[in-house]
Amino acid sequence: MVKSANATTADSPRRPPGHAAQERAPARANQRNTRRLVLSSRTIVTHGLQRKVLQDLYHLFMTVSWPSLIGWLAAYFFAFNVLFAILYSLVPGCISNVNPEGFWGNFFFSFETFATVGYGDMHPQTLYGHVIGSVEIFVGVISMALLTGAMFARFSRPRARFLFARYGVVHPMDGRPTLMFRAANARQNIIMEASAQLRLMRDAVTAEGYRYRRIVDLPLVRSEHPIFLLGWNLMHVLDANSPLAGETPESLAQSRALFLLTLSGTDETTGQVLMARHDYSSEAIRWNHLFRDVLHLGSDGLEHFDYTKFHLVDPMDSLPDEGS
Repeated sequence: MVKSANATTADSPRRPPGHAAQERAPARANQRNTRRLVLSSRTIVTHGLQRKVLQDLYHLFMTVSWPSLIGWLAAYFFAFNVLFAILYSLVPGCISNVNPEGFWGNFFFSFETFATVGYGDMHPQTLYGHVIGSVEIFVGVISMALLTGAMFARFSRPRARFLFARYGVVHPMDGRPTLMFRAANARQNIIMEASAQLRLMRDAVTAEGYRYRRIVDLPLVRSEHPIFLLGWNLMHVLDANSPLAGETPESLAQSRALFLLTLSGTDETTGQVLMARHDYSSEAIRWNHLFRDVLHLGSDGLEHFDYTKFHLVDPMDSLPDEGS
């Protein structure tokens, strides 16, 4: 006997009350815990990882933009003083010489107390006023100390002013095809014992069919620079031992290849270690192109480094035959 649609519905297990709401709750939480990460031409959306802002305030303070930081600090100061102004207003007369009278007088007194200014006109005159004022001074001093330290850390954070050319080029060098990137020190001071690493990130598939993101080291002709002052050409030879042997622009694009170039060194002026990175998609590699020369000898007998040509590349007019 075939059951009717109504019978099938009746025989199916009934969900307990609130079960649908419990299923929707994780979905809403998942939407709230969504972040968008951008790496070169790739955009990755992450889900399910809750951001614990209060446990990572220092990192947030160091990475948030200056307008957002100033806005959040202003909001904190305002909310803090509004709270204590309300506490002072709960017991009228706890503060003497309140001017203007009422809430705004207590608000400005709270601001003066928080900043430990103390003009002297307004002051606590009851036990309640002294207790609330003492608590505000305690919290205010700690807040000012933390904010001062965080601001100093943000201002004193070492920043590398390294320039990276917009494109990489591939052309023969000493008869061998060579992948080349160009970097420069925009601060124009000496970076001691600078080092560079070049890596390739691309999609790969194992023999079992497992797809993953593969990272391959690409050895450089010279990975260290004793005094990185102006420019640096970083080269990887595309020989038989290179992980890029036999690759073409099409194969790199198909595997979503990404070249990651990192530089580091010690600033001779400050003694701080500087680090910077730049990534190049496969579309940013210009095959059979040359970098425009940026260094030339002027009529004054001095060498000139022209940064206006730093990002320019030119196609090769003629290529040597293979094996020549």
